[in-house]
Amino acid sequence: MDLFAILITVFGLCLFETISSIDNAIINAEVLSTMKARYRRWFLIWGIIFAVFVIRGVLPWLIVWATNPGLGPVGAFMSTLSSDPAVIAAIEATAPILLVGGGTFLIFLFFHWLFLEPKHYGLAGECLIAKQGVWFYAVVSIFLMVLVYLSIQINPLMALGAVAGSTAFFITHGFKQNAELAEKNLMKSGMSDVSKIMYLEVIDATFSIDGVLGAFAFTMSVPLILIGNGLGAIIVRQVTVGNIENIKKYKYLKNGAMYSILVLGCIMILDSFGFHIPSWLSPLATFFIVGFFLYKSYVELKASEKKAAKKKKAKA
Repeated sequence: MDLFAILITVFGLCLFETISSIDNAIINAEVLSTMKARYRRWFLIWGIIFAVFVIRGVLPWLIVWATNPGLGPVGAFMSTLSSDPAVIAAIEATAPILLVGGGTFLIFLFFHWLFLEPKHYGLAGECLIAKQGVWFYAVVSIFLMVLVYLSIQINPLMALGAVAGSTAFFITHGFKQNAELAEKNLMKSGMSDVSKIMYLEVIDATFSIDGVLGAFAFTMSVPLILIGNGLGAIIVRQVTVGNIENIKKYKYLKNGAMYSILVLGCIMILDSFGFHIPSWLSPLATFFIVGFFLYKSYVELKASEKKAAKKKKAKA
């Protein structure tokens, strides 16, 4: 990759990690508001080491190792830094298994949001689909069946990867639901600030899976994933502590994150089936989608502020 490709990939990863972590940041901010200032600083500074280097660094390496068990743990780590053609070929040979699994996970995640999760309706049709929530299970089941059938024609291990992606979605979704309830309960509990921080870090690990899997739509390079996702994690920590109330005003950011996830999931699946996807498409699509919903949020925010100002003026 040339320098421009590296930079746009890192910026795309950073943006995707930031925008896909907004929900978790909002809940974290509510918990942090019940803690003393010194522990909030600890969460921001020392917690980054765990969030960036342990979670965003170890998870991609484990995924590469799982799809290339023959390399071993050390070999899997070294392969991410290697320029050996034989090693690169081995990674590329198993990439379709990883990509189809990650793509399945992301598309399941999008459909769950579209059919079942509460949301601000940013596009026409979202409200209608949300009223048909029971169809979520039918849609993802049919999608998985078709994907497995097509995968078997090419490589049975790709079919296994698709099933693994769907399994990972339902496992992590259960953990996420429990984590969200647990985080909210932390505000009411008598737990110490140190215990709250440790619990928040464990929960962050659960929520980071989306960003890590989505990162493979940008690049197979673990060092670039670590840099891009790491920068995104740092930005999210800063937002969590200082600017979360302003971020919450831009109500369509979640929509931007989820439509980005849909596009990245599609890119990963198409790539796994051998379609040539330019490396710049994933970051460019992410910039465009997030930018559109950010602009839509900004326009609506300004309109609501003008309306509130007129009401205030009329009362005066």
